[in-house]
Amino acid sequence: MQHAVGSPLPPPHQTGQGPAVGWSPAAHHPGPQHPGAPQGSVPVPPPPPAPGYPGPPPGPTPHAPAPQPASVPPAPDTTGHVPLPPGGPVGVPSPPPATMAPDPAGTTLAVLLIGPAGAGKTSVAKYWADHRRVPTAHISLDDVREWVRSGFADPQTGWNDNSEAQYRLARRTCGFAARNFLANGISCILDDAVFPDRPVVGLGGWKRHVGPGLLPVVLLPGLDIVLERNAERSGNRRLTDEEVARIHGRMAGWYGSGLPIIDNSQLDVPETARVLDDVLARSIASPPQW
Repeated sequence: MQHAVGSPLPPPHQTGQGPAVGWSPAAHHPGPQHPGAPQGSVPVPPPPPAPGYPGPPPGPTPHAPAPQPASVPPAPDTTGHVPLPPGGPVGVPSPPPATMAPDPAGTTLAVLLIGPAGAGKTSVAKYWADHRRVPTAHISLDDVREWVRSGFADPQTGWNDNSEAQYRLARRTCGFAARNFLANGISCILDDAVFPDRPVVGLGGWKRHVGPGLLPVVLLPGLDIVLERNAERSGNRRLTDEEVARIHGRMAGWYGSGLPIIDNSQLDVPETARVLDDVLARSIASPPQW
């Protein structure tokens, strides 16, 4: 079957854009040129009709190319891309005016919840993030650590260079995530078992990765409480009683550090979250030195 030859099709028309800049049929589909004839000034006559098909009706001979519509400038952005501010170190929150009480529930904050295994950090952090008036993200160090599947440094196998490297990498990843959330108006609460006797790796690392505006709070219930909660855990997050007791003993070093400490031995999760808000209000008014 034969087809009548026609002009080449233009590129697909983009929504919000005019014809492709610089495109012309002759440029992409050159036809026979006559020596000495100026290109683009004389229209190319249509080809003869195919055998058996009538030709087009006669019409006036064009003397000049038809005027082309003016190019429509492309829309500034039609792909749905949303520009995001880059993350930077989080500064110390400004205290409210003396006539106003600090409102942690409506303020964009970066909070670090510290405590031993079984202190309830993750439960409190999730509840606190769920019940704020401003967008808030919960970033769990353990969750990020477990992104590593093959070669995961299981804490049950003991502490070595591999587990040290994965803990540091997870902290840095959490810090980058927190910076990006905060730069875009989303508060963050992070949780980690930071030891007071390792300031460079623990609090020092968080301060480097997030910024001096991070507000640390220690969650430290009694040993019997953390042993009971640890017994309810499963998988690699359940530790031996001896390890839980050793971690809890090291956490006692936070007393006298100047950081706020919440003993949630007799508090449920909602009550602990309310106490956390009270502690953060005081921290906003007078940021801790750490």
